[in-house]
Amino acid sequence: MSKRYCLALDLIDDDALIKVYEHWHEHVWPEILESITSSGIEQMEIYRASNRLFMIMDVNDSFSFEAKSKADASSEKVQEWETLMWNFQQALPFAKPGEKWVLMNKIFSLQ
Repeated sequence: MSKRYCLALDLIDDDALIKVYEHWHEHVWPEILESITSSGIEQMEIYRASNRLFMIMDVNDSFSFEAKSKADASSEKVQEWETLMWNFQQALPFAKPGEKWVLMNKIFSLQ
């Protein structure tokens, strides 16, 4: 059984930086893709409206945020990617200290 998570994050509101950020996401490093899929994430999409990002993750039963965070912390390549991406990203105004992507609450579902 899969589960869906939705998260939000802001980019620095600068058209040139946003263009570079999108370029990186058209050329994601293979090690980053491997770290995503090996964690139990089966599908991931990121959408943008102005400088606001919205990520949808469909995960399998093996996925946990804790395990993903631990694996990411031990990967030099993931840390290099995260440092690079932070040049373009900024925390949401209500994010906790050190929090990047903020988990969203589902408030409606048409089923």
